[in-house]
Amino acid sequence: MADPGLEEAIRAAGGITELARRIGISQPSVSNWARVPAERVLSVEAATGVVRAILRPDLYEPLGQRDEIETARAQEYALLATLLTRAPDAALLHRIARLGGDATPLGIAHAAFARAAGAADADKVEREFFGLFTGVGRGELLPYASFYLTGFLHERPLARLRADLAALGIERTEEQHEPEDHAAILCEIMAGLIGGEFPASLEQRQQVFEKHLAPWIGRFFANLEAADSADFYRHVGVIGQLFIGIETEAFALTA
Repeated sequence: MADPGLEEAIRAAGGITELARRIGISQPSVSNWARVPAERVLSVEAATGVVRAILRPDLYEPLGQRDEIETARAQEYALLATLLTRAPDAALLHRIARLGGDATPLGIAHAAFARAAGAADADKVEREFFGLFTGVGRGELLPYASFYLTGFLHERPLARLRADLAALGIERTEEQHEPEDHAAILCEIMAGLIGGEFPASLEQRQQVFEKHLAPWIGRFFANLEAADSADFYRHVGVIGQLFIGIETEAFALTA
């Protein structure tokens, strides 16, 4: 009998094939799950709307019993990871369109993003994603730490990241085709560290952020906002910049 949390995720996505597509892995990989793997909980949550406490109640307390700020931070990283992994389909655009906002700069950006999602065409956004990140030969942007920090891919920043992840017990999964210094993977890692998916102290979380995201990912999001191909994804760039700025300030206060 399938795990209830996995069954709910499959039902919400509309089937195993669609769930696999939404989180960017192969259908056989999902078919082989006995339950949602710990390292996939936040990406499945972002892709289906099924909360982590339902997906893996053994790992997560109900949202009302968790720190709301930590939950919101993990969810923001998970959403950014999902949007940088694949173009949102119509179902995800519908969920984004329901995002709320407030009077803060990030809240205003969320509200604008929700309006853009409500007016977006999924096929057009998919073409935009292709132009930005894939392209014919290469996309307009290269969202890798090594490229931003050295001008080349697969350089020392990637090697240093792999060493630090190994020390935390975080391993690359078989279906992961991008190197670990891709912006989407780093956001997914931060979501897991903050959400408790990957056990780590505050000091370890801060080290990952300050060594492997802070030196470059804000510039990437600024470039995304200004990219010629960006329309819908311009909002992702704005949100990414604001959120990384908040994270930088928050970690500085704990130093």
